[in-house]
Parts: sequence; C-alpha cells; structure tokens
Amino acid sequence: MIIQLEHDIQDALLSDIQKEVAALGYKATEVKTQHQHYLVAIGKSEFDIRRIGHLDGVRDVHRVSDAYKLVSKKWKVGTSKIDVDGVPIGAGHFTMMAGPCSIEGEEQIKSILAHLSENGVKIMRGGVYKPRTSPYSFQGIGMDGLKTWYKCAKEYGIKIISEVLAVEQIEPMHDYVDIYQVGARNSQNFALLHELGKVDKPVLIKRGMSGTIEDLLQSAEYVFSSGNERLMLCERGIRTYEKAYRNTLDLNAVPILKEKTHLPVIVDPSHGIGLRRFVSDMALAGVMAGCDGLIIEVHEKPEEAFSDGQQTLSFPEFSQLIKACMETFAFRRRLQS
Repeated sequence: MIIQLEHDIQDALLSDIQKEVAALGYKATEVKTQHQHYLVAIGKSEFDIRRIGHLDGVRDVHRVSDAYKLVSKKWKVGTSKIDVDGVPIGAGHFTMMAGPCSIEGEEQIKSILAHLSENGVKIMRGGVYKPRTSPYSFQGIGMDGLKTWYKCAKEYGIKIISEVLAVEQIEPMHDYVDIYQVGARNSQNFALLHELGKVDKPVLIKRGMSGTIEDLLQSAEYVFSSGNERLMLCERGIRTYEKAYRNTLDLNAVPILKEKTHLPVIVDPSHGIGLRRFVSDMALAGVMAGCDGLIIEVHEKPEEAFSDGQQTLSFPEFSQLIKACMETFAFRRRLQS
C-alpha cells in the first residue's frame, strides 16, 4: 500500500496515520522525495481502504501488490517525466543520449560536442571512471577530465551523463554531472543506490548482466525509497550462453518494463550487441519496442577510441541513425494513435 501524504502534513497528523496503519497490522516506512511525501505500508490483512483514505493529511491511497511499490505502474498512470534542466525524458518524449565510451581529452570532447549539437542531441554520455574487466585496460581520466568535459559541455548547452562507481565519488561528481549512471556491474550495489537516493539529480540504472527485470525494478526501488524519484531504467543486454555477439539485447524487456513501471525506459544497443554494423538496426528495434530513448556510443574515429571502438558509431553513421530514429518514433506514434 502507498499512502500519499499532504506535502506540508503536520507531525501530529502523520503520527495519527502511522498509528492507524499499525493498528491494521501493517508496517509503514516514511519516504520523502523531491516531489512527494509517502508512507509505504507492508502487510497482508484485508481492510476497507477508505479507513485510511478519509484521514486528515492523506491525499490518496493505492493498493500495490508488487514487491517494488514506488516504481510500480499500479499506482501511477502513464510514464513519469524526468526534466533534466529543460531536457525532457519520458511521458511521450523521445530522448537521445550519445558520446564516447571513455572521455579521452579536450580535443575529443569538443569534436563530439560539436557533432551532437549539429544533430540536435542534448545529452552527452561518457565515462571518466571505467569499470573494466581487465585491470590493465584503460580506467578513465577521472575528475580532471570530468571538469574539462563539464566546462566544454556548458558552452554547447549540452547535459552530461556519466557513470559513478562508488559512494565516495557521488559528492565530487555532483557539480559536474547532470545525470548519474549506475552501470551493469553496480546495479545491485545497494550502498551506492541508497546514497544516490539522497541526491537531487536524475539517475539512470542499467540492468545487471545477469539481472532479471524484477532485480532492476528493485534496484530502482532502493533509490526511490531513499528519496530520489528522478529515475530511468536501461536495458543494455544480458549475459547468456551465446558467443556470436557481446550481449543478448533483451528487447522483450522494454514492453514488459513499460507495463510494470512508470519510470522511463532507455535502450543501449551499443553494449547490447557490441558490433558496430548492427547497432543502428538494434537501436531502431528498440524504438519500435517502445523505449523512451536511446544511449549510443559515438566517436569521430571509432577505430582509435580508447575503449569499445568495435561497438561505437562514426559521425556519419550516427547522423544517419538519428534521422531514422525520428522517423521510426513518428511511425510508432501513428500506430499507437
């Protein structure tokens, strides 16, 4: 059960509601986010929901049977809209995020920013901390690189999404990112998720390599229940027995997630298939599957990229993909109307 409280509820009224919930045999957890004030109540007894709904200080009450309460679509109609300082994500908008796997230096940053700006892309992706399978692979250029990137991005009016690997990186990165990304390897790092719930910036959570859809939803619940409801989910491929491509991009997850959650759903075809020649095809498939946006790897010279060049689009390939995505999104909207 989710109880939406009045924003400025008095302590005495909140206490009365908590006592009534306890009398029903439910355990209530108070959740305050950027936008709302909730009680998430867990219990099994049946009762007339009006017993809670008529109490002073209660805005609304929702029965939610899912284990993940706050991110469930059962209490919220439609898709939540995430506003990234004027850039909308979700709620009928289609958003493209693009950039290199790794931030390499100022020359590369400016080259990609110029290309994104020419193509109308408002969010640039890139890693300054890189979780690599091998300890000998490029690990990223850290905070100095992030600060340079942020300064350049501001000149173009482009927002930044970058991966955070550890709790201690959240605060230093805060003033230099617009969206925190939680990568597949950290999708069940509950300490990190809990701390990201305390920041007032959007968070994109990628599905773990062996994670189920419910695992992903529960990860989002950690962030939401800790106070941050500006969340997005990302399908980026899961690890299966298949070796012909990098990962198995589970596009089945897109409509299922759209059915189960009100959070925006993003698709990452670059990591999903890992083969440059097929990234655009899988991106368009993701659009038709119903995603709210894409996150794509792009580089001026993919063959010279410090990491993941084999799955990174060149500038001409990316420009062509954007046009195709907009046409495909428009076609999807016509089919749905």
